Amino acid sequence: MHKVDTTAIKFNQASLITLTLLAFLLDQPYLVLFVGLVLAVGTIWPGAALFRQVYLKILRPAGLLRPNVINDDPAPHRFAQGVGALFLLASAAALLVLQAPLTGWSLAWIVIVLAAINLFFGFCAGCFVYYQLDRVGLLPHPKRS
Repeated sequence: MHKVDTTAIKFNQASLITLTLLAFLLDQPYLVLFVGLVLAVGTIWPGAALFRQVYLKILRPAGLLRPNVINDDPAPHRFAQGVGALFLLASAAALLVLQAPLTGWSLAWIVIVLAAINLFFGFCAGCFVYYQLDRVGLLPHPKRS
């Protein structure tokens, strides 16, 4: 069974909520782009996830956050993060390229709200979608020997 540190996931959610909300309040689309890129990189290369590295290298060693490691599959969480990255990158494109602030900020707010629901209520909408896609056989599974 795989292990997941839920504190790292919660710190990731809190970071993306804080930065994306700050981007909205300060009308800074480049901050939305930055958060989207951070999430995309962390989805593709989990070891390079910036918010996770801040947690692992600074906050956890300083005793500011404590790990909560559980038996869980990290794939649904990575999927959810990837969906968040896509929404934020689309948001940044709408804001910076298309000059469509209503669309851009709406996409950013979807990420803020869904991450907050996960952070405060423990329901991961992206994980739910992952499990539904898996249930109907739409997710590839690596062959095991």
